[in-house]
Amino acid sequence: MKCIKCGNMEDKVIDSRPIKEGKSIRRRRECLRCGYRFTTYEEVQEIELFVKKRNGSIEQFDRNKLMIGIQKALEKRPITQSQIEDFVDQIIEECSAEKSPIIPSFVIGTKVMNKLKTIDEVAFIRFASVYCKFHDAKDFMNVISELKMNEGPSKSVPMLLQASSK
Repeated sequence: MKCIKCGNMEDKVIDSRPIKEGKSIRRRRECLRCGYRFTTYEEVQEIELFVKKRNGSIEQFDRNKLMIGIQKALEKRPITQSQIEDFVDQIIEECSAEKSPIIPSFVIGTKVMNKLKTIDEVAFIRFASVYCKFHDAKDFMNVISELKMNEGPSKSVPMLLQASSK
């Protein structure tokens, strides 16, 4: 690292500590030429995510949109705000692990529904009703029937998505 006092490129690390819950590292350094001490911070540079919408348009991923959708689904349910934030972080982490920075909206929706189904069935139905564009009570009854039959998320969620695209 270049010394900000003398411009020398050689230094030694005196102290190194994780900060921000391990997401960053703070390092104290000392220039080997002039002895000046300075602090540097290292963070993992997150990949910027984009969402490919159903209509083909692409927009920047918006954490707040995801948060609002999940909060609405979990409204008046026994889930804390902290749990909701963790939930959103998990979805974002899963999306970041995808091979492409452009994530189709149905992939995000599927991830959300799969997680909601394991956490709270009422929230799952609420989210699915909006995301899959339920048209009438029959759509609700179909999902409730699937939940009663205890099908795994990997079976019922894609079926919902296929039905909503018709």
